[in-house]
Amino acid sequence: MTLLDSAIGWARRIKRDVVAVYFAARDPETPLAVRILALAVAAYALSPIDLIPDFIPVLGYLDDVLIVPLGLLIVVRLLPPHVLASAREKAAAALSRPRSKVAAAVIICIWLLLLAGASYYLFR
Repeated sequence: MTLLDSAIGWARRIKRDVVAVYFAARDPETPLAVRILALAVAAYALSPIDLIPDFIPVLGYLDDVLIVPLGLLIVVRLLPPHVLASAREKAAAALSRPRSKVAAAVIICIWLLLLAGASYYLFR
């Protein structure tokens, strides 16, 4: 197994665990403190807003590489094992759903039309 393969596997596990932590936070069997922490970690991981903006060299990606995995590790350690197993099953099912390429194409077309309209409005 190469370094690239192990990095890809790690990234897939992180992605699965972010979704699993979201599902675990919504589980009524999760303790309240862990639920709040899980929601905060999932919201930060899925949010487009970073603590440190990505355009700052090195530090911008440091939060993505350190904060999210450490937050996930803490939440996973604090979750009851049966809740984590159930959440991981739900996450795997949610991530294995087929993606609609037609919907993606429609969204891209809408953005292109908005960009063209804004360009026309600004440069006429």
